[in-house]
Amino acid sequence: MALHHVDVTAVRDVTPRMRRITVTGPSLAHFVDDGPDQRFKLFLPRPGQDRPPVTAAEDWYADWQALSDDVRPVMRTYTIRAARPLHSEVDFDIVLHGDSGPGSAWAERVQLGDRVAVFGAYAEYCPPEDADWQLLVGDETALPAIAAAAERLPAGAYARIIVEVAETAERQTLLSDAKLDVTWISRADTPENGEPLLVTAVREAELPPGHGYAWVAGEATAVTAVRRHLINDRGLTAEHITFMGYWRRGASIDPT
Repeated sequence: MALHHVDVTAVRDVTPRMRRITVTGPSLAHFVDDGPDQRFKLFLPRPGQDRPPVTAAEDWYADWQALSDDVRPVMRTYTIRAARPLHSEVDFDIVLHGDSGPGSAWAERVQLGDRVAVFGAYAEYCPPEDADWQLLVGDETALPAIAAAAERLPAGAYARIIVEVAETAERQTLLSDAKLDVTWISRADTPENGEPLLVTAVREAELPPGHGYAWVAGEATAVTAVRRHLINDRGLTAEHITFMGYWRRGASIDPT
């Protein structure tokens, strides 16, 4: 876990609503890979600031909180898509949804040379050794981690993947040496039946026999419901499930 002051060096659209941003900084040469779903804090400068005023102090969070409202940089949590310490680079993807949130608003207007800071990263993905297969479930906010996890699976492994996106154009090609069984759910084409779409999709999914490991992330309510189903109806134990609420409908997970 470390603080890195970085510059934006590349921007490209992976899909119409998913933007990949590459940042570079000398300290990223010491970045330690902690797993495919490693999350980090992104600090964005306020208007008039050249860089977000955050320091690498041990109690950085208290220092950040102590800043006045007009100085304190915006902090949001994202997932690293890829890290290249040899080139001092990190890629991360941001879902574009207009100006409805500060992260998306920044990503809509990001320019090469913009200066930001990142703190992290830490991972949760940890399949037990006795897992015969994996179930990776999430909405588009979890897609960077799901894609990264799929890329790291070895030949001979099996993963059942279920991803919810806004529309068909948001699907991505998932690369892996493992066997992937992928289901895409489009909110534009799939009516809700009273429960989150991801819950319905997992409930209807056929899972293989043996010991499974599930990694579930996305909207907090849906993630909790999927976990409950896997434990109560599929027989997975809590130790074989990693779950994270990346965001909450109508509220921010990160402090403001």
